Amino acid sequence: MTQEIIGRVEALLPSLRERAQQTEDLRRIPDESIKDLQETGFFTLVQPRQWGGRAADPVVFYDTVRRISGACGSTGWVAGILGIHNWHLALFDQRAQQDVWGEDPNVRVASSYAPMGAGTVVEGGYLVNGSWAWSSGCDHADWVFVGGPVIKDGKPVDFGSFLIPRSDYRIDDVWNVVGLRGTGSNTVVVENVFVPAHRFLSFKTMGEAKAPGLEHNTDPVYRMPWGTVHPTTISSPIVGMAYGALEAHIEHQGKRVRAAYAGEQAKDDPFGKVRIAEAASDIDAAWRQLSGNVADEYACLVAGREIPFALRARARRDQVRATGRAVASIDRLFEAAGATALENGTVLQRFWRDAHAGRVHAANDAERAYVMYGNHAFGLPTGDTMV
Repeated sequence: MTQEIIGRVEALLPSLRERAQQTEDLRRIPDESIKDLQETGFFTLVQPRQWGGRAADPVVFYDTVRRISGACGSTGWVAGILGIHNWHLALFDQRAQQDVWGEDPNVRVASSYAPMGAGTVVEGGYLVNGSWAWSSGCDHADWVFVGGPVIKDGKPVDFGSFLIPRSDYRIDDVWNVVGLRGTGSNTVVVENVFVPAHRFLSFKTMGEAKAPGLEHNTDPVYRMPWGTVHPTTISSPIVGMAYGALEAHIEHQGKRVRAAYAGEQAKDDPFGKVRIAEAASDIDAAWRQLSGNVADEYACLVAGREIPFALRARARRDQVRATGRAVASIDRLFEAAGATALENGTVLQRFWRDAHAGRVHAANDAERAYVMYGNHAFGLPTGDTMV
């Protein structure tokens, strides 16, 4: 069944590619694209079996995100984020899953995990307030995860995600940006909303593999570490954009005539071929490391073993490295593409802008991840919880 989903997504890619400019112009994913993705079964890939999902190998999920992103960067970005939330919800209390999927297992959840608000402990749950920016694809979701501390007696005592229905928050349309314009990453505003205790999940609890959802959702994928799952969701579409940019560059260069060089065909330029080879190699390296580490972690879980911390640290190191390699490769191709690639509406410049927009996500803070890895290598405290 998983292979059938992949096949249906592959068949959809030409349509997503054709809608890429429309997606950018709308500043959100077209409803038609979300509907088409829903019909392929994509959103079920890491959804629990009890709710009609596949609980699939995470590499399959990320590879599918990569392919979508090679057709349209914004669509791939949103697909990955909305899709991985089904994995996150699987870790919540069974009552929370019932709240969201009980009547319709196709309901989607958006997010903004950065601590831009908080939940104060009250009887039976939390009173949540805040304004969360950068909620990608929020127009296509009926619930949202918002991240923040738990406040008790004026002090933070925990940190995690609050799950809130669409009726309890508003969306401010503020997404006017240079890249990933089609993601509709608007701001979610929550004012004095009561969230029952079962709709909160602590990141500490997740990190200790004690999430309540594990009682019912026992497939290995749900024991993957958050410090791998979330950052890889951010890097996979950027690597996908690099593959899309490579394809667009080759097509562009195949038709380009270099007026400054007496009408030379760009495809006859040996230096241009070197740039393509170098970029292609780096993009492949980025994907092989990114997906390979996820595969190694998943293999540990399937075998009933714990994931070694050294592997988790390596996965985090290579995740930010994958983003860096992908963006640098797109830069290399864009620099060699000539002035015609600058025109609005051209594919290469859109991938270039989208990849740089994705690069600024907090999960791509390369130096922080590298220092964490170096600390572990020297036997020092890692100093980073995102691992």
